[in-house]
Amino acid sequence: MGKKYGWSKKLIGCLIITAGLGNTSFLGFPIVNALYGSEGLKMAILVDQPGTFVVVSTLAVVVATMYSKDATSGGTIFKKVILFPPFICFLVACLANILGLDFHDYIQFGLTKLGSLLTPLAIISVGLQLHFDSRSKHWKFLWIGLAYKLFLTPALLFLLYVVVLKQNGLMIQVVLIEAAMAPMIMACIVATSHGLKPRLSSMMIGFGIPISFVTLAFWYFVLQYI
Repeated sequence: MGKKYGWSKKLIGCLIITAGLGNTSFLGFPIVNALYGSEGLKMAILVDQPGTFVVVSTLAVVVATMYSKDATSGGTIFKKVILFPPFICFLVACLANILGLDFHDYIQFGLTKLGSLLTPLAIISVGLQLHFDSRSKHWKFLWIGLAYKLFLTPALLFLLYVVVLKQNGLMIQVVLIEAAMAPMIMACIVATSHGLKPRLSSMMIGFGIPISFVTLAFWYFVLQYI
């Protein structure tokens, strides 16, 4: 669409990242736990940790670098991915699991409290950039991005897994609900930090999260009939 309608590189990159990644942990975990219990939460963790989180730590950084004004040589992109702090932490955690290493309870407690600050700080930082300007040129692109994220993506997956492949059960329901989540906060931060339409990125979260509560209810009731 971006190429067809002559959108700027920054706009295309912003929508790829913000409309392509869902909030599978901050929103996904409590919502899936409330709807499907602990068994559903186990599946949601698999969707998020080795799935969405790895994508935002690697491919999202690659896309953000390619569509920003930064140099886009292979070495530059590789360096940005390798030095991305969440990706470094992810690799350290994987290595610790493989080696059977663990932190002392006091260190775990401190890291847990420190990590709990991420969500409120992220929401505040995004919220401070959110402006309700009725004349903003971003409204059209906001609705395009949210329509893709909240309706088209889960609809395509529903068509593939439920209609074509005849799949059903708890796993399919959890996956489809996670696919229908609002845009991911971390993805919007990645887009903003690379100068990819910061105001549109904040609008994707600011409007996407409350709207998603309505669309998620719709998808939940649809999934009750499979």
